[in-house]
Amino acid sequence: MLYSLYELQHAALQPMRALAEAQSQALKLPYLPLNYTPAARTLAASLEVFQTITKRYAKPEFGLHTTLVDGEPRKVVERVVVNAPFCQLKHFEREGCEKRNDPKLLIVAPLSGHYATLLRGTVEAMLPNHEVYITDWRDARDIPLREGPFELDDYIEYVREFLDILGPGCHVMAVCQPSVPVLAAVALMSADNDPNVPRSMTLMGGPIDTRISPTVPNKLAQERSIEWFEHSVIDRVPFPHAGFMRPVYPGFIQLTGFMTMNLDRHVGAHVRLFHHLIKGDGDSVEAHNRFYDEYLAVMDLPAEYYLQTVKRVFQDHDLPRNTFTCRGEKVDTRAIRKTALLTVEGEKDDISGVGQTRAAHDICPNIPNSKRAHHLQEGVGHYGVFNGRRWRENIAPKVAAFIRQHNKG
Repeated sequence: MLYSLYELQHAALQPMRALAEAQSQALKLPYLPLNYTPAARTLAASLEVFQTITKRYAKPEFGLHTTLVDGEPRKVVERVVVNAPFCQLKHFEREGCEKRNDPKLLIVAPLSGHYATLLRGTVEAMLPNHEVYITDWRDARDIPLREGPFELDDYIEYVREFLDILGPGCHVMAVCQPSVPVLAAVALMSADNDPNVPRSMTLMGGPIDTRISPTVPNKLAQERSIEWFEHSVIDRVPFPHAGFMRPVYPGFIQLTGFMTMNLDRHVGAHVRLFHHLIKGDGDSVEAHNRFYDEYLAVMDLPAEYYLQTVKRVFQDHDLPRNTFTCRGEKVDTRAIRKTALLTVEGEKDDISGVGQTRAAHDICPNIPNSKRAHHLQEGVGHYGVFNGRRWRENIAPKVAAFIRQHNKG
């Protein structure tokens, strides 16, 4: 019902958005003297802010067309390697680099609201010296009900399948939420002596053990029953979307939670946008729009996957308690012996508190000390662990060096 009301509201605002767009274009006409007055600038700014906060944001593009390899520009072609019902495996192929034999790196993007394009900066930093692949999860709203449910165990199996496709000698990086299913997949592969077990595993800002330094989202998961989540935030996709009647955790509800956590900052950002528009500060407006075009583009999650993640990761803590299973098979992280482990955390992370990711070392006791490392990045929050200046200058070089160090079988 809530989803249908949201769609109805969006449709009701469409004529107002169209009118605002027409008025905005009229106020940009250079030959009308009235458009240069303070009143016209204020009205134009108000109309643009209205459009910004009411429009629906489509899935962004990665837009990574070139990279520098040994200081030389190389064309990058985005190719789909696997086209599965709930996810595409994408390869950022660097032309002319076939003989370099760079490490293969699978970046596992979170299925937690935003599209994989949120990791654009992550991919960009790793491209010069790696063959980069990424999991590009599909919006559940667009997946027909006939494809069946998608559960946490399915996520683990997707990761394992992709690692098998990439073959021996691969490295894997999990950003945030997928730290748990990636660790589980590597544990199962290790227990089976799978020849395609990755040579290194980098876990970044992930909820391995949320009993450590619990954050606001962690506490919410503990305070509410799983029945509350099911009744309060799960809805069915309305007509005419392809996923009609699929139970989902809607993207607009997730976005409300994201925005509420830092409401003052987001309100302030839009107030600044208003003032920049009045002043005609195009650079600041462009930077604002780039960020929010990405941040406000959200996707629906399969309900089964979301509820199981809340229950098994944030409430029952199955992985650190050594009770995690996949399709009824025990996941024993002590089986991991050959895969090197790097954990990365942000000092100011308000999603995955300090210590939650590092806990992976405690539950993987059989990895040799020579194959493990931890990095705590000062001055960054959750987003800064995988994007931005500190990521590019401090974290990415450490990740790349760790992968190179453990690239030999």
